[in-house]
Amino acid sequence: MSRRGRKKQRQAFAPANMTRQDSIAKDRRLTLQNGNAWAVFGGVGNYAGKTVTMESMLQLSTAWACIRLTAQALSCLPAGMYQKAAHDSRDKVEDGVAEILCDSPNEDQTPQEYWETVAAWVTAEGNSYSEKVTSGNRVIALQPLSSLHCSPVREPDGTLVYRFNDRGRSETLPRGKVFHVKGMSFGGDRGLSPIRFGAQTFGSAIAMQETTGKMYGAGLQSSGFLKMPANVKLDPQQRADLQRIMGEFAGSSNAGKMMVLEGGMEFNRLALTPVDAEMLANLRFGVEEICRWYGMPPIIIGHAAQGQTMWGTGVEAILIAWLTLGINPLCTRIEARVKKDLIRPYENKRRYFEYNREALLQMDSAAKAAFLSTMTQNGLMTRNEGRQKLNLPWQQGADQLTAQTNLAPLDKLGGDGSSGAQARAALRAWLLDQTGEKQHEQA
Repeated sequence: MSRRGRKKQRQAFAPANMTRQDSIAKDRRLTLQNGNAWAVFGGVGNYAGKTVTMESMLQLSTAWACIRLTAQALSCLPAGMYQKAAHDSRDKVEDGVAEILCDSPNEDQTPQEYWETVAAWVTAEGNSYSEKVTSGNRVIALQPLSSLHCSPVREPDGTLVYRFNDRGRSETLPRGKVFHVKGMSFGGDRGLSPIRFGAQTFGSAIAMQETTGKMYGAGLQSSGFLKMPANVKLDPQQRADLQRIMGEFAGSSNAGKMMVLEGGMEFNRLALTPVDAEMLANLRFGVEEICRWYGMPPIIIGHAAQGQTMWGTGVEAILIAWLTLGINPLCTRIEARVKKDLIRPYENKRRYFEYNREALLQMDSAAKAAFLSTMTQNGLMTRNEGRQKLNLPWQQGADQLTAQTNLAPLDKLGGDGSSGAQARAALRAWLLDQTGEKQHEQA
């Protein structure tokens, strides 16, 4: 059908009271590529007058670094499926769900790539969606969906469904077909989006970045004006020619050119305002503001505050705080959603999915060694369990819990009874031998 035919068809089915303005507005519907319209539709603007979309936000190096580091830190953590056993122990489980989560989520992605995608969407947009690919009643893959094209919707009867736009065609997925990881929310069906609620901060950062770029594009030279003698008046054509000539000396690419002024003309430069002079300070403040939205300490992305160094025990404490307050809550959120949406339907209430947070200590060999030494020497972990955390092979005779006895009384050495007497006798004989040798040397 031609465009004119479709327009007539829309007019035929339009309500009788629809005005021409309503018809035009209906034809100009929102599209996924229309960032300005989506910003208005979301009901959030910003005083800087810049449209904040996913694409424009990711052009800010601070936002990119916050999302990238969070997603990479989580995706690098080893994970596994476990089942509760006797005495609060656990056994590792190798089943279909574990294979999807830990080995092959789908045909195209590795586990690291998939969980990096999930963490990036949750951090950037507040929601991550994946379609459950099933064979019968069994989940065989998790296929990520764009969070910009998918949204949860409540039907009139209260049923939760997911509307997904697939190449211009809207599809409705039932609740059981979507694995949805939500960010922070007030109890709704979707997590809160930092892009929407942080539009003021991101808009100001985009405006400052644009202003800075224009200043550097102009060779850090401010604008100015030409002063003509009082008896000279230019006609429109001369003004246009003069503007064109002066344009050949503007911009950083034209820096160093010699300008020739004639006819008594004088060039007066406009001085930079204090606001322009404080641009770098404003940019630094913008970095810290964006980091607040993502819960990221600025030192993690390479931004040191005034008077702060990039090294030292203080930075280490900040890193631990970020792992505790930033990465750990995200891991817990994903673990709970896996248990609820991927394990519970199979009634495996004793099974759970878990990230190994201790892997974050792998980069600090001293902390890792101190941790394993404390655990094995105080009877909390066998040496084979410690070797397992270092990816070392199992050893015969290293499955016993041990504890240090270097401060035990002498009468307890070697145990009690005859064995204790033998140990004391051996120690006494060794001391006598040492005394005899010293006396012989003195003689």
